Amino acid sequence: MYLPKKILLAEDDKDDQDFFHDFLQEREDILLLPIASNGEELLEYLDNTTELPDAIILDQNMPKLNGLQTLQQLKITSRYSDITVMVYSTSTDDNLIKESNMLGATLVVSKPSSYKGYQRMIDELISHL
Repeated sequence: MYLPKKILLAEDDKDDQDFFHDFLQEREDILLLPIASNGEELLEYLDNTTELPDAIILDQNMPKLNGLQTLQQLKITSRYSDITVMVYSTSTDDNLIKESNMLGATLVVSKPSSYKGYQRMIDELISHL
């Protein structure tokens, strides 16, 4: 028996949240944990759960704590430091890629613009688990 991979999403845009929810619900290999709308909510969720995710998807542009700030907090906290983290953004310039990698992101990707793009992005994330 295989267990689905647990994914935690931090995304402030409601439309993107809804799309991710609907998209990931269709996949049997993934269990989507509650969605956080910013980095603070994500860290609070992690602090209050016993079941850690296999992977975290961080939107770079969020209020309170953005993706890089959240990534930094994750990687300096020993309980979370081994969780696979993907940072994604509408624009992934060289600085974002460099900083994300330096802070310990597994993947840095541009937000897909199509259903197929989301499939490829999630497949790539799963391949790192």
